Amino acid sequence: MKRISYFSMRPVCKDLIYGLIFMLLPLGSLAQSSSWPDSIPWWKANNLRVIQTNLPAYEAETLNADSLIADLKSLSANTLIINAGGIMAFYPTQLEYQYTNPYMKENMLGDVITKCHENGIKVIVRFDFSRAHKSIFDKQPDWFYLSPEGKRIVNDDMYVISINAPYEQEQLFNIIEEVIDGYPIDGIFINMPGYATKNAYTGEYHGIDQNPYDMKRFSEYSNGMKLPVTEDYSDPVFTKYQEFKQYTSEDLMRRVHELVKSKNEQIAICTYSEKYVDIIRHESQTNSLPYWPYNASDNVNNTIHSYPDHIVSNASIQQISFQSRYNAVEPEEVAIRLYENIANGSGLDMSIMGDFRDYEDERNFDIYRKVYALHKKYEPYFGNYTSPAKVAVIAPGSWPSGDAAHEYRGIQLMLKESHIQFDIVEKSQIAHLEEKLKTYKLLILPEITNLDAESLEALIRINESGTNLIATNRSLSAHPEALESLFGAKIKQLDHEGSGYYLNPADKKLFTRFEHQKLLFWKFNLGLYDFEAADEEKLPIYTPGRPGPPEKIGGHETSGYHAVGIKKHAKSNAVLLPINLGKLYYLHGYEQHKNILLDLIDYSYPEVNDLIVTDVHPRIEAVLQEYARNIPENHTSETLEGMILHLVNLTGFSGNTYFSPLPIQESRFKVKTKFEPRRIWSMIDGNDIIFDYEDGYVTFVVKELGDYEGIVIER
Repeated sequence: MKRISYFSMRPVCKDLIYGLIFMLLPLGSLAQSSSWPDSIPWWKANNLRVIQTNLPAYEAETLNADSLIADLKSLSANTLIINAGGIMAFYPTQLEYQYTNPYMKENMLGDVITKCHENGIKVIVRFDFSRAHKSIFDKQPDWFYLSPEGKRIVNDDMYVISINAPYEQEQLFNIIEEVIDGYPIDGIFINMPGYATKNAYTGEYHGIDQNPYDMKRFSEYSNGMKLPVTEDYSDPVFTKYQEFKQYTSEDLMRRVHELVKSKNEQIAICTYSEKYVDIIRHESQTNSLPYWPYNASDNVNNTIHSYPDHIVSNASIQQISFQSRYNAVEPEEVAIRLYENIANGSGLDMSIMGDFRDYEDERNFDIYRKVYALHKKYEPYFGNYTSPAKVAVIAPGSWPSGDAAHEYRGIQLMLKESHIQFDIVEKSQIAHLEEKLKTYKLLILPEITNLDAESLEALIRINESGTNLIATNRSLSAHPEALESLFGAKIKQLDHEGSGYYLNPADKKLFTRFEHQKLLFWKFNLGLYDFEAADEEKLPIYTPGRPGPPEKIGGHETSGYHAVGIKKHAKSNAVLLPINLGKLYYLHGYEQHKNILLDLIDYSYPEVNDLIVTDVHPRIEAVLQEYARNIPENHTSETLEGMILHLVNLTGFSGNTYFSPLPIQESRFKVKTKFEPRRIWSMIDGNDIIFDYEDGYVTFVVKELGDYEGIVIER
């Protein structure tokens, strides 16, 4: 028996259901969005509600443009990303080196674009130049990836290409130009740009590409160096190769930008990098434990504050993994991702395999419909934000991994659970954003081991200007002079296994959260540093002693080292914890380790909790934003129309499963504002909220919180 799809119901029945859904949505205090003038690039409105249909080749034969438009409209989408070219053409190409999808219907892409435009939906076409068909490989094998062992990376009949070979350096531009000349597209999205070292779909590592074109270009770039064959970060040749990869990747995007904008300035360029693009795309995925429920907040917060001249579109990836594309992640996780997008200033974005008809896992469709409709309803209140946060976390990158990611996420987790508002800035942007960073009261550096010379100098000036620093684990270990001048620290043993050691929060005036504890257990890295040049040493480190049997435990002694060093500067403090504090909390979650950081934050920046005071559950994510309605007349102004407190309910997250969130009752909030509010109301039920205002603070109660709430505090 043929399965009945949610999206294949009879139109009359569907229209009735959609009508009921919108009737049930609260009216609230909705200001209709204004029409954006042509003088402002369309994506600058930052109101994207993106649906990406990653079409398998065979779906090009059965895709119905009318049903696709109906589905997009029912989901309140205003932007479609759909396949165009690269790996295969979903249109009638005339190019020798553009492989044609054998299932392609000649007018499929054109019909979709025409009907999207008739219904006010923008179309971004997808290109993927990471691979090309075997027929092209057979003609030009020297255009493709070659491992140090002489092997190729192959997926079925698709071969991984080399970025410096003519396929990307020449044919890529011909393909993009053919599509732009043939179709009135609104944007291009380039998937999987850059260099390959492994088979992305199987995880098998193959090594650094040894393609002759790569060899020649690297030799020219490096004045005669040979391509490295191993990824050795201590090797100066590999360091030069990393620089080369960045240069060549940016150079390719520069040329793409020149081509696209020469054709039409109103075509948006979207990909995962930040240079020469209009929309920085990011992804929330679920690939491995431990799951990171704040992934969307992390992605959007980082991108928006690191690259403030761009907008970000963070995609919720429907699939569990590359190996399990037809099984979706849990609906509760998708809801969290989408609400976090909204809260942090991104539009909405989701990606599925194929279109919606006869889909293999439809559990998330109601969530998409609900959150996208909310965004459409209150569109003017989203996407034009200024963060009031005075704390910034320095990120190791936009796609962190390994120990650095664990440390970075653990620090964020501590702040999120404490409802401390913070912005995220990538370490590579410190020098570019120096003046902005000077406005923060506190910068936290989790495992930021090295900085480029400009960023290091900027960090020193930022600290001198009055911004406090807290750094953890191996931060600035690559810069011993800066480590000593900023923190009064010298490394004795950078990597030191801490299992069995204890920390003693003996100073109860500083460590106020440890009234009933004398020793705190440790594991992972416990760096041994000389803090003689610091002004204060805290948290004495005790040796492991005897772990057992029970009759023989004890013997813990002071090691002479401390886990915290504090150096006082003229206008600020700099605190160093050469320990894996964030990683330990991220992986094990003992609140005593979070309390170490919270006490040191209180010491460095006593007003840290003034922005939001609340008794709400720690797993309620609170994101406070200053807003001006996202309408054309506010596009270039510094207007402040109020604040929005976004509340995302993560109480259903158990660590490895997403359940329905618990309803939270009677949560009290005290929020610092720059104005006396004239009205406070709920985006969920549309009702006014009773409040008091005194001495710059507004107090109110959220009577019940479901999966999300947006509290609008109008000026």
